[in-house]
Amino acid sequence: MCGRFSLTLSAEQIAARFGVSVPEGYRPRYNIAPTQEIIALVADAQGRHLETLRWGLIPHWAKDPKIGNKLINARAETLFTKPSFRDAVKRRRCLIVADGFYEWRQTSQGKRVPVYVRLKSKEPFGFAGLWDVWSSPEGQTLKTCTIVTTEPNELLRSIHDRMPVIVPRELEELWLDPSPRAPGELARVLRPYRAEELELFEVSSIVNSPANDVPECVKPKLAL
Repeated sequence: MCGRFSLTLSAEQIAARFGVSVPEGYRPRYNIAPTQEIIALVADAQGRHLETLRWGLIPHWAKDPKIGNKLINARAETLFTKPSFRDAVKRRRCLIVADGFYEWRQTSQGKRVPVYVRLKSKEPFGFAGLWDVWSSPEGQTLKTCTIVTTEPNELLRSIHDRMPVIVPRELEELWLDPSPRAPGELARVLRPYRAEELELFEVSSIVNSPANDVPECVKPKLAL
């Protein structure tokens, strides 16, 4: 799964990477947690732009918005069959902008040690995401999202049985295309990212608390 990630770069760096302006009020984040706001690259009737979304998908047909607390991740294997995701995967795919994510390694002593995973290039990237718009009976509108996960690559296999889908640059256009795509086409995206392009290292346990959103969260503690 993916339950915590970061976006620590400047607005200028993000804009240069994705070719769009960054929402006003953006600030670097070091410990992004579910139900918080994130930014995602969306292609819709307004064109391609960065949108502010809440992490935790609430399908447009949901009666209770609390369902979003359970839908922070979507398994790649069931996107086209699970009711919560099968509408969104057809037309509402997005890139959730990040520059790293956290996972927890289980030690032989039963402790959970946080590790941070990023591109060796330290560039920002996009998680494969789905988004939706939910309206309450009172007329409140929420735009929400989920991060797609897949099986782990060689680097992460010993740490967890899932990893977020990082979309390779050459496949970003395919994933963002708002027109329906066949499952076979999108399967090219929904694969473990190339292990040789990633690095991971142990970080401080302060990341265990979402209240700690500080640069120390991403500081290497011990290389693995």
